[in-house]
Amino acid sequence: MQTIVVTGGSGKLGVWVIKEFVLQGFRVVSLDEKWSDKLNCKQINVNLTDLGQVVGALNGADAVIHLAAIPAPLGYTNDYIFGNNVRATYNVLEAASILGIKKVIIGSSESAYGFCWAPKPFSPNYVPVDEEHPSLPQECYGLSKIVGEQTGEMFYRRTGMQVFSMRFSMIIKPQDYSLSSISKPEQYVRILWSYIDIRDAASACIAALHSNAEGHHTLNITSDDTLSDWPTEQLLSKFYPDVKDHRLNFSDREAIVSNKLAKSILDWNPIYSWDQIK
Repeated sequence: MQTIVVTGGSGKLGVWVIKEFVLQGFRVVSLDEKWSDKLNCKQINVNLTDLGQVVGALNGADAVIHLAAIPAPLGYTNDYIFGNNVRATYNVLEAASILGIKKVIIGSSESAYGFCWAPKPFSPNYVPVDEEHPSLPQECYGLSKIVGEQTGEMFYRRTGMQVFSMRFSMIIKPQDYSLSSISKPEQYVRILWSYIDIRDAASACIAALHSNAEGHHTLNITSDDTLSDWPTEQLLSKFYPDVKDHRLNFSDREAIVSNKLAKSILDWNPIYSWDQIK
């Protein structure tokens, strides 16, 4: 039986990921600074910014799902958010390297592109936005995610470790879909109306765990459709008329952030949509 360590196991996505891994028969250990009564697995209280604690906690693991982070540039000072997220990611990868763990899945974010939290809003260079699009954050959180991805790439170069940096869109639980906001596209303009159902986010982590793809891969983990009842072309025409480079003929509500690479690399497909709850 493989042992999977999940950092941030008490968090929103961590709880769902651990539930799925337990159901699949894995031995799971949650690392977090908080105890959760929602988890049916071993829990260890760990400060991920302390490398010694991380090495001790990862000992015996076969793979790591690193989801722990301050999840937005809110609630803490900028330097703390950046420092916490970057050091925790580095420590997880360094500890995995020391212990000979060959697979690490990192929770990155679509915020790495910079659109969501930008003090000076800007438009994509082209659509759909794929992993080749420049990352241009103007704040600490998006920058911390880029540094985390580059750290994963460095560890692959140094050790041959298999690393997946998962750029999750806004993660939504089934009970949290709001049809009233779906009809107000201005609410989600900064995230390009991108989202991922938490069940699909968890299945993407499982797909990465099972993947044999070598190297470091940065992947958009997002839905096939937009978080809006407007057609995609109408959204772009209304809110991003300056974006002239359309690399797809949008015919319905196709996503503006592309998940094509994740589908190919992970052999994964999102199956849930807000449209199913109508």
